[in-house]
Amino acid sequence: MEASSTIKKMLAGNKIVVPSYQRAYSWETEAKKENSTRQVNVFLRDLEQYNTSLAKTPYYFGHFLFEEKTKEDFAVIDGQQRLTTLVIFLSALFTRLQAVRPLTDSEAEAKEDMIKRNSTYRFETVDYDRQLFKDYVINQEQADNSGLNTTSAKRIVAAFDFFTAVLAEKDEAYLVKMLETISAATCTTHPVRDESEAIQMFIFQNNRGKKPSNLEIIKAQFMFAVHLQGGEAKNSLIEEIKERFESIYKSISSIEGTVKEDDVLGYTIQVYFNSLSEGNALERINKKLAVADPVPFVKAFTLALYTSFRHLTTFFRIHEPQHHEIHSLVTLGGFSLAIPFIIKAYSFGLPVQDICQLCASLESVVLRSRVIGTRADLTSRLNDVYSAFTKENASIAPIVNRVNYLKTTTDWWYAYWNKNELEKALQGWLHPATARFLLWKYENHLQGKGKNGYALSRFDAVTRPELEHIAPQTPTKGEPVAAGYPVYDEEFRNQYIDCLGNYLLLSKSHNCSVGNSPFAEKRASYTHTAQQREIQDLSAETNTWTRQMITDRKAGIIGFITECL
Repeated sequence: MEASSTIKKMLAGNKIVVPSYQRAYSWETEAKKENSTRQVNVFLRDLEQYNTSLAKTPYYFGHFLFEEKTKEDFAVIDGQQRLTTLVIFLSALFTRLQAVRPLTDSEAEAKEDMIKRNSTYRFETVDYDRQLFKDYVINQEQADNSGLNTTSAKRIVAAFDFFTAVLAEKDEAYLVKMLETISAATCTTHPVRDESEAIQMFIFQNNRGKKPSNLEIIKAQFMFAVHLQGGEAKNSLIEEIKERFESIYKSISSIEGTVKEDDVLGYTIQVYFNSLSEGNALERINKKLAVADPVPFVKAFTLALYTSFRHLTTFFRIHEPQHHEIHSLVTLGGFSLAIPFIIKAYSFGLPVQDICQLCASLESVVLRSRVIGTRADLTSRLNDVYSAFTKENASIAPIVNRVNYLKTTTDWWYAYWNKNELEKALQGWLHPATARFLLWKYENHLQGKGKNGYALSRFDAVTRPELEHIAPQTPTKGEPVAAGYPVYDEEFRNQYIDCLGNYLLLSKSHNCSVGNSPFAEKRASYTHTAQQREIQDLSAETNTWTRQMITDRKAGIIGFITECL
């Protein structure tokens, strides 16, 4: 492989694979939006801008770093996102051109050079997405895109579908010009045979350009440390790290969008060093790598990372759909305080019933922290029970007791999150996401009254949930307020509009349909949930929505929250 080449020459006669220990496809697509900053959209826009410019030099596709396995087999170390997108685009481009007319001899040769010749694929992605990539993108034998197992697979499909839709509207001249531009596009490559050199270059390049995730950086640092100081066990240790990270990246693809990979790295630091006060993950790891023999730490911490991702995959993908307490904590979000406890609980082999109880307890203190918003440090009030939570002392009782203490105590050091502080914080405006969560909890409370064995409803049972203001927040265009609401004086605007008593959880379609309508029209539509029927009952005699009703409803909701959550 030449150091300075063209895209066609780089791909022709070679086989390039994304190794399993590298991250999967991560570029995002926004369907058919010209000004989108999603990476796939920008990829296409850059090519189109070049083709309409007066540029005399070839298009430049950037630098690629490879590990040379054999003379024709390469593992891509850096540049795989661009390369994956390029191959997806080329496959869609050739398909569209063939639909317009048969390929010329030179175009057919270009397809074999850059996509596939007989049974040889010029480029293959990570192993767990590889068959989907071949079936959906290259061979186009699979048209069904449902039931995809990984986020990266969904991104591959989205990119191919995006390019297919865009190219379907293009004429032959556009297609031919695009193929010529890509075939002749220049790039620089650096194939190395020594894997440690490849890793070293990866660290060097990415610390001087757009940085990868912290997790990717420490993976490279770990492998490089083992290359330098692994001794006779170097090769087996490298394989172990690769296998661990293969599993980690599969987990990332499964739980992506729920929790960030670098956050999991931070949680693992807190678990490994048994302290919630652990902060900067890279700084902490670099100190451990600076010792005379960092290999034992590399091996132990890689295992800890693998364990964290494995348990969180179970937590988010298996137990969350089955257990309401876990679903509730995940719905609340912002649960960074709770996750280290949860990783420990899974590591200690606690039954899922204990994990559910732990989630319910931690949810209450996370919720208080969010609603009250004090600057007091909550982690320092929990760190001692966290540190004492070990495999030898795996009972969750001390944690639950500490949370209950925080909810009731008047001791100044701990009293920032007690019932009184929560009640004060709930009187006025709340962040919409928090208000939606609280109203969902209140809805379950109302529906479960007097019912045995009642199944709690999931938050996602509400289609696109929104926060409705029963008395409209902003009457439209300066026109008079619709009938059935109080006078919109300064007191009403400041004290009544934005509070739990005037909030209602509705689906987006329901919220849009009622808008700023008269209260009688809104009230007539409130037939779907227990809260809506409660509002009907409150206003049954007057058919109006009054300040007193808002006050009474707010008191009922706050009473439920302070006593039950």
